[in-house]
Amino acid sequence: MPSFISFDKDVCTNLSLAAEKEWLETNGIGGYASSTITGANRRRYHGLLMAATKPPLGRILTLSKLEESLSVGEDQFPLSTNFYPNAIYPEGYKNLVRFNLTPVPTFTYIIRGVTIEKSVFMVYGENTTVIRYRISASGVSAAPLFLKVRVLIAFRDDHWLTHENPALNARYEPIPHGVFLRPYEGLPPLYLFHNAQSMDKDSFWYKNMEYPKEIERGLEAHEDHFSPFALNFDVSGDTEFFVVASLHPHSEVDVSGLFNGEIKRRAGLRLPQPAQNPIASSSSSAILNHSREKVSGEPVSCSEVAVEKAVHKGESKEVKHAEALDALLFAAHSFIVKRGSNKKSMIAGYPWFGDWGRDTMISLPGLTLVQGRFDDAREILLTYAQFVDMGMIPNRFPDYGETPEYNTVDASLWYINAVYQYLRFAKDLKTIRKDLYGVTREIVEWYKKGSRYNIGMDSDGLIHAGVEGIQLTWMDAKVCDWVVTPRIGKAVEINALWYNALKIMAFFAREMGLASELAEYNALSQKVEKSFLDAFWFSDGQYLFDYIHDNVKDAAIRPNQIFAVSLPYSMLPLKKQRSVVDVVEKHLLTPYGLRSLSPLDKDYIGRYYGNQYERDRAYHQGTAWAWLIGPYISAYTKAYAGAEGSHAYIEGLFKPFYGHLLDAGVGTVSEIFDGDHPHTPRGCIAQAWSVGEIVRAYFEHLYGFENC
Repeated sequence: MPSFISFDKDVCTNLSLAAEKEWLETNGIGGYASSTITGANRRRYHGLLMAATKPPLGRILTLSKLEESLSVGEDQFPLSTNFYPNAIYPEGYKNLVRFNLTPVPTFTYIIRGVTIEKSVFMVYGENTTVIRYRISASGVSAAPLFLKVRVLIAFRDDHWLTHENPALNARYEPIPHGVFLRPYEGLPPLYLFHNAQSMDKDSFWYKNMEYPKEIERGLEAHEDHFSPFALNFDVSGDTEFFVVASLHPHSEVDVSGLFNGEIKRRAGLRLPQPAQNPIASSSSSAILNHSREKVSGEPVSCSEVAVEKAVHKGESKEVKHAEALDALLFAAHSFIVKRGSNKKSMIAGYPWFGDWGRDTMISLPGLTLVQGRFDDAREILLTYAQFVDMGMIPNRFPDYGETPEYNTVDASLWYINAVYQYLRFAKDLKTIRKDLYGVTREIVEWYKKGSRYNIGMDSDGLIHAGVEGIQLTWMDAKVCDWVVTPRIGKAVEINALWYNALKIMAFFAREMGLASELAEYNALSQKVEKSFLDAFWFSDGQYLFDYIHDNVKDAAIRPNQIFAVSLPYSMLPLKKQRSVVDVVEKHLLTPYGLRSLSPLDKDYIGRYYGNQYERDRAYHQGTAWAWLIGPYISAYTKAYAGAEGSHAYIEGLFKPFYGHLLDAGVGTVSEIFDGDHPHTPRGCIAQAWSVGEIVRAYFEHLYGFENC
């Protein structure tokens, strides 16, 4: 667990700085708790129990927050902080002396010699949040000490806001060790367990709480919260108190047991020892040992080294790497969730994304495979295999209901790549043969004969896709009926993925002794290779066109061309690989990923800010994407294998993300950054493919570099 992510009084009492740092707790079924390190909610998505009622979705904000204050004799001192229009009240952040992320989000306050340590954690597999207060008052004057904790609830969809209304049922019922609330019919009840000595039964609405982050996003930003009661804790000496919010009834609440169980579970979220780590095995099959001298037609990858080397290397110069990697590996587990009762999936990002097919397949190698977590990877691949329809895996699952959406052309091709990576790391040909090869073959056959949204293979072997009004590639921003970057026709990354998929299918066929299918895939891949080079190479610019449609060849410099180099199988000769990497580096590389469009382009937008229209307009028109640093590193490693200074250069590409672990979503990596300096983090505070691609590239190319 990351131990270096903590902030002292100088940061905690600087509200403008501290309020930009957000913590996140997850429960493995799609629920979460999140706020700022001051405890002030600045988003509609902040709260102590955002419960996943239909795992991993159906999120409902139940417990919004707790308003806490300490009474010392006649004087009251706040712990809480809230934003209101033109006001901050109360100002509990002024009493906050430290925030630690490890072992769980922990806030330390000191008030007149009384130390209050508040910790927040979720119970894995449950919609349960535990808030624990450990108070040290020994040696303090004999003045009476009381901790008052007022409960604030919302009970609404995670994307919406609530306001004072007569429909709310304010009543609650006593139960053993707590109370039971059901504010609205049709929504789940909330069980609040506590060990308070008394309750203040006054109830009222907190009106007009303000969310500055929603103002930035051009959305409604004010909400009312109902408070049904307050809990009074009589503090004397060194004591411990708790509030547990849950959607589950419990006959007893053992907070220490829950805490110790979580700490033990989290301590187990570490990499296997080398002796048990298949990645580090010297008997790795030939799939891991392709020579990096090969630059056309064959995969190029490093021999894996023991991941323990990266985590536990004791030399002082590696400490920063080790700490950062520790945090990233811990963050990786927040995205892996249960879908329903017996399937695994992956959340694309917190706080507002669900499980998306494309994001899952791109993230899977870094979040599971390089860590040796093959069971998770296999379950996720099998989960999506159940939903393949007309050769397409779902783009996303809706918040409610089980009918997935199939509006993506690349997700299925990323699925084939993920299956290949699974075989590469797990060496599990049995699962490929029994459960996954048929799925990948079905995908290829549908792409050859044609699927929905005009997805299909043209006479030249290349894939075309797209219809008006539907966004099919990862550049999928859409404002009402306006698709910002439609890219209808033959997109460069789709055909790079297509060639990669055909070569993978040939590899599968060869491994399974399917001679006729091997010949079929090899023949088609050769046709695609020639057609791709003829169609996409832009001689004047020495890079690849972004897409081709009828007589239009789009020469916009975008990051999509990097996949023609970075994927395991590339059709580009070495000189063209280097040229693509050079152009991408010159125009698109930032400290936090690749821009989605060159700043020299007339359509470039360097700042992702404003209302939904303004943000979506900028989303793929200059915004920098953290996940693209992974493909860039892979492409550079392939194109400049053995070049002097390559290791130091690649090492330097990771370092900005180490500092970022202390910003925005602390301990994790944001979705996007402004294309313009200073590259402010934007979007989701925790994004699966951002974390996954950094981790994957780190293991494959930094600590495996010397063995390549």
